[in-house]
Amino acid sequence: MRVQLKTLGCRLNEAELETWAREFQVAGYRVVDDSEEADLLVLNSCAVTQDATRKSRSLIRKLGRENPGAKIILSGCYATLEPDEAATLGVDLVVDNQEKHRLVALAQEKLPPETMPAHSTDPEGSALFRLGRHRAFIKVQDGCRYRCSYCIVTLARGEERSRSLEAIVNEIHRFEAEGIGEVVLTGVHLGGYGSDTGCDLTQLVETVLAETQIPRIRLGSLEPWDLPDAFIALFQNERLMPHLHLPLQSGSDAILKRMARRTRRGDFLDLCARLRKGIPGINLTSDIIVGFPGETPADWDQTLSLVHEVGFGDLHIFSYSPRPGTAAAEMKERIPGNIQSERSRELHAIARAQKHRTMQAWVGSTRPVLWEGHRESEGKVWISGYTPEFHRVGLWVDPKVAATLPYSIRETTLLDFDSTQECLTGRLDGTAHG
Repeated sequence: MRVQLKTLGCRLNEAELETWAREFQVAGYRVVDDSEEADLLVLNSCAVTQDATRKSRSLIRKLGRENPGAKIILSGCYATLEPDEAATLGVDLVVDNQEKHRLVALAQEKLPPETMPAHSTDPEGSALFRLGRHRAFIKVQDGCRYRCSYCIVTLARGEERSRSLEAIVNEIHRFEAEGIGEVVLTGVHLGGYGSDTGCDLTQLVETVLAETQIPRIRLGSLEPWDLPDAFIALFQNERLMPHLHLPLQSGSDAILKRMARRTRRGDFLDLCARLRKGIPGINLTSDIIVGFPGETPADWDQTLSLVHEVGFGDLHIFSYSPRPGTAAAEMKERIPGNIQSERSRELHAIARAQKHRTMQAWVGSTRPVLWEGHRESEGKVWISGYTPEFHRVGLWVDPKVAATLPYSIRETTLLDFDSTQECLTGRLDGTAHG
């Protein structure tokens, strides 16, 4: 039985996809890369924006066209929020977020192998490597107890639920045994880990550092509040990667209040200062929503001035789109699309310049790089990977050298910045890690 797995959206969706891949392999399925080869297609959908919902619908239809003989399972936020609509798109099984932990069992129950073409079902190699991944996403919690006025994900994901420390450590041990060099701890509200179990994020990271030997530990998107000094001190351990994605959404206190965010402009600036003092060289990235209802030119100027003051390593920029069922969808004072587009272009230009400056500052240094992707051209291989700060590095190397690099961490001297590729380039120094 051959299965292909696809996902749209957040790192939590990635983590769930990786779990399904392992469970399908254990159940005797074979994970394949090409949808046209698959007997079963699984999509973990997204609905964070209207565009994400549109992409989810489009990808379902595309999968059906590419392989009309395959069965299709749809899960994720779109499937949860719009189950009736999803069922009309030609899928064979809709699995909402509350049941997705049982997706593989439901697939076996509702779409048993005997209803599909028979193929080899011998598990082969790491499920993660079969997916083309070299870092593992570890789902440590789900759900969120807060209700930001624009966010549909909290409705789709439900209340906070944390996994046990033991379960998380055991999962990381399995990835260690498979040769994975980096794990990413992720959740809908990662900073809320343990709110239902009497634990917290600091204790989780301490435990992972103490009880595993995985070379690199990275944190997923983390709300910019409730990050104590004890948490910052954990980054003195070089296995904890110095990169934090802190979704701010706006630099205006008035807009943050309308968004029902639990931080304010001054709090965020203070946090960034604390992080940079405690973690030299940390890469800070963020999300900004453009054109939230009621966003005045003065509010927008506040966002721009904050972005200039912080100097982010990267920004994810989203034009606001109303999501039915959220408080913001009922707000008046909508921002016209042409103004949203103008503001978005302005911010993208600033973000691109800041990203380039941040990466150029590393030229001349030597950093351990986790090598991941590659492509061949005219007898050479282009390899790419990431520094601890999550800056992308790319090199042209001989095919024999390239064959030794996948999944490895190697010291690399950074010699230049390629603005076209948006990556650092350099020279392998030969020292291997992990």
